[in-house]
Amino acid sequence: MDRGIASSSRDGSQTASPDVLAFKNIKNPIKKQINSCGTICVKQDDDPCHLLRLLYESLIAGGLAGLVVEAALYPIDTIKTRVQVARDGGKIIWKGLYSGLGGNLAGVLPASALFFGVYEPTKQKLLKVLPENFSAVAHLAAGALGGAVSSIVRVPTEVVKQRMQTGQFASAPDAVRLIIAKEGFGGMYAGFGSFLLRDLPFDALQFCVYEQLRIGYKLAARRDLNDPENAMLGAVAGAVTGILTTPLDVIKTRLMVQGAGNQYKGVSDCVKTILREEGSSALWKGMGPRVLWIGIGGSIFFGVLEKTKQILSDQSSQKIHKA
Repeated sequence: MDRGIASSSRDGSQTASPDVLAFKNIKNPIKKQINSCGTICVKQDDDPCHLLRLLYESLIAGGLAGLVVEAALYPIDTIKTRVQVARDGGKIIWKGLYSGLGGNLAGVLPASALFFGVYEPTKQKLLKVLPENFSAVAHLAAGALGGAVSSIVRVPTEVVKQRMQTGQFASAPDAVRLIIAKEGFGGMYAGFGSFLLRDLPFDALQFCVYEQLRIGYKLAARRDLNDPENAMLGAVAGAVTGILTTPLDVIKTRLMVQGAGNQYKGVSDCVKTILREEGSSALWKGMGPRVLWIGIGGSIFFGVLEKTKQILSDQSSQKIHKA
């Protein structure tokens, strides 16, 4: 964050810079607290250097945070996937919990970077044009849009990952080759609709809950959040969202791993079949490991995200001051 701007906005002991005066309702405390997801300061819309720096910092921070979470918690994700696809008391295999990790990391890095490359600029723009009491709408919309754009990379990554987690393929290259050979290129986007059905509300809710918690916490504490506090709020946001979207995740997983057999003909058929053959409780399969994974993952993700953005922002500020 630009330290001069932050100091002026907090205690009023310094003369506000032109950038600060350019903000809409900048003296309002909420407006001051919602500068980016954490530490990147909002500046004028017509400053191309700032926009490029925001995009760069978002890409790096988002990509790194996504990479760290996937690498650290992949076994829990594998267990969740296997629990969700098991039927009629099927046995859960506990071996090969890292199956598909390499291919998944190769996709998560650009997908996470792409998400934040869309999320941050969109959020900043909406926060400027919407009334301040509509900040949650900005976070919801930016999260959904970021999720939609990044799904171009996330869906094929998820398809390959989950089929390897369930033992269908031995390596990511083999998975891609055989999926395309048997199902066509469209096989790489199996369950695309169900993925959007799960991830758009998930991304929108998780980031909205996190951002709103940060705003409220900062206003109550009257200071910036430290690293443990960012991680704590990220865990809460992840756990809450994970619980609410578990049925959507079960549907998405079933459609993605079914392969060429096409046991389910779509989202509605998948829901009807699960309810008819397994009962409504099947829609909540894997909720335990999912909430554990996303809760811990949210803590790590947002902790790494905020710290990385702070480091990058500080480096940018130092370069500007030297110039």
